[in-house]
Amino acid sequence: MPPPVPRRTFLAGAAVAATVGVGGPAAATGHVPRPKPTIVLVHGAFADAAGWSQVIAYLTRDGHSVIAPPNPLRGVHADSAYLAAFLDSLPGPLVLVGHSYGGMLITNAAYGNERVRALVYVAAFAPDAGDTVSDLQTMFPGTRLTQAELDLRHHPQGVEGYVKRTAFREVFAGDLSRPEADLLWATQRPGDTATLSETSGTPAWKTVPSYYLVAREDNLIPAAAQRFMAERAGALTVEVRASHVAMISEPRITATLIGKAAR
Repeated sequence: MPPPVPRRTFLAGAAVAATVGVGGPAAATGHVPRPKPTIVLVHGAFADAAGWSQVIAYLTRDGHSVIAPPNPLRGVHADSAYLAAFLDSLPGPLVLVGHSYGGMLITNAAYGNERVRALVYVAAFAPDAGDTVSDLQTMFPGTRLTQAELDLRHHPQGVEGYVKRTAFREVFAGDLSRPEADLLWATQRPGDTATLSETSGTPAWKTVPSYYLVAREDNLIPAAAQRFMAERAGALTVEVRASHVAMISEPRITATLIGKAAR
């Protein structure tokens, strides 16, 4: 098994902006270009695929093929299997991007899939084998999401959690306006509480190049935990001053890192 890709860290800004436009046209080198990968954007809990809207706009403007499937949010194993089946329906090479809990899924669904060229974690869980969401979220101090901030509701197969309106902006979207945060709260997708304790499998980042966007002002996954996971995965790492929803508050920086991975 090849060793992880060496970790490199950049601060968002000039270093990130400099990656835009890297590489010249195929005609300049005489090489036939490889097909561009399809970029698959996977949302996490308390969100939905609409959270990627601005990132999608940047990526499609740059000529990338992008799709953002729904995440069932019913458990690590079930959701990873769902994503793996979805990937099987797509042609050609793939780049997988996960936000928050979506990172658990890309880590597991990509394992053994030779068409996956890169993994991109956006303020996301990047688990090793045996890790759980609960373990990773609490391994460093700083998370403000506890059971006290959740409204628990029963569904036919179990119990799911919603972040309370009074806590949502502080926990999830502190750098968005109150109206923006209230809209996200009203449209949030709840996660089944079973996801907190389900263990992750062998991580795809052991064999697939990885990239990580650390949100320095994240109140859900502490930045220290994000840095730990990024370093462990050997990820090329960018840091940005953003809340947990960095893909909404900093879509250009997020899209630039994804574009780099896709190249």
